[in-house]
Amino acid sequence: MFRWLIGILPMPIISMFYGIIIRLYLLDNRQHNLPHIHAKYAEFEASVGIGDGEIISGELPRKQLRLVQAWIELHRDELMADWDLALSGELPYKIDPL
Repeated sequence: MFRWLIGILPMPIISMFYGIIIRLYLLDNRQHNLPHIHAKYAEFEASVGIGDGEIISGELPRKQLRLVQAWIELHRDELMADWDLALSGELPYKIDPL
């Protein structure tokens, strides 16, 4: 229904740490159909599940994936609240880095 909007909606950065950029796209439940974030490091990018911290698609170097997984573990409740906001088209809040 809103697929055409994905390209024009903001992709807010919710956190940055150790060269890793974390984004949460708005209205982004159609691609993977489960709560996830988008992590970018250098030329690598991956969608990572909020529930289990596992890569859904894409790739990250092992060290950076471990950092993202630790960050998710620390901020899972905040991430789920942000996910709900983003699904409704609202801008998510920033989350503290590692």
